[in-house]
Amino acid sequence: MFVFTIFVLFVFFILYKLLLIVPMREVNVIERLGKFRAVLKPGFHFLIPFFDRVAYKHEIREQVLDVPPQSCISKDNTQLEVDGLVYLKVMDGKLASYGIENYRLAAVNLAQTTMRSEIGKLSLSQTFSERDSLNESIVREIDKASDPWGIKVLRYEIKNITPSRKVIHTLEKQMEAERSKRAEITLANAEKAAMINLSQGERQEAINISEGQKQKRINEAKGTAQQISIIAKAKAEGMELVSTALALDGGNEAMNMQLKEQFIGQVGKILNEAEISVVPAEMAKLEGFFEGMEQVTHAVSSGSTGSNSLNSNQMKGGRS
Repeated sequence: MFVFTIFVLFVFFILYKLLLIVPMREVNVIERLGKFRAVLKPGFHFLIPFFDRVAYKHEIREQVLDVPPQSCISKDNTQLEVDGLVYLKVMDGKLASYGIENYRLAAVNLAQTTMRSEIGKLSLSQTFSERDSLNESIVREIDKASDPWGIKVLRYEIKNITPSRKVIHTLEKQMEAERSKRAEITLANAEKAAMINLSQGERQEAINISEGQKQKRINEAKGTAQQISIIAKAKAEGMELVSTALALDGGNEAMNMQLKEQFIGQVGKILNEAEISVVPAEMAKLEGFFEGMEQVTHAVSSGSTGSNSLNSNQMKGGRS
């Protein structure tokens, strides 16, 4: 019974060494008597017990390796602490096994040295603004160096770029000065815009006032012209009516009467408004003056009537 148990265990041990199942996520490197034999891909495989053995197992999925923080000096002599992540994948199991001792450690160290070298080519501001180009440069350099190791560096990402405390303090002062500068520029632009708007408003106000005064003078001139025209027209019509009235019978007597009334009214107005008593010396002769004027007017009218009758008689005699 004991011998049977030992035999069964020996059979299971031989089967374990004979049969090999490689998972989907990895590849196995097989050595025969210490010499590389093959790279077994995922699946079921047979081995020769005691001759073949699994020397290395490699993850074929994409791997993420953390790059520890390290001190770097930028182009403008600024001290920085930079860390990141490197993404790689095993492409050749044989090279990954025999090309280098530990490709993970080698990839991390190469990423650190390459990152330090690339940051030394950039200034502090460029390390923040050109992070994508910095990542691409690091990936290109690492991938070129790691090609003999059978791995492929897919990408590199910088996680943090941390300046020293002195640099941070200096940057804070610089940002504060920059904000103050922008605030002053904004206030200056606002004042400039306000002055421009104010001057434009005053200019428009002056234009409007001048236009209003101009229109006012034009309207006043038009009103004065119309007034003069109306007055002149009224005077012309009045003169025409006066001349028509004088041509009628009794027109001269009416004119004389109106002149007398106006003269008497003006004299009375002068006597009422004058501070000193004004009495014309010939006031007693006014009535005789007006009567003489009336007689002269009658004489002129009679003479013109007689001459017209004489002329008509002479014309009749000549005809006879």
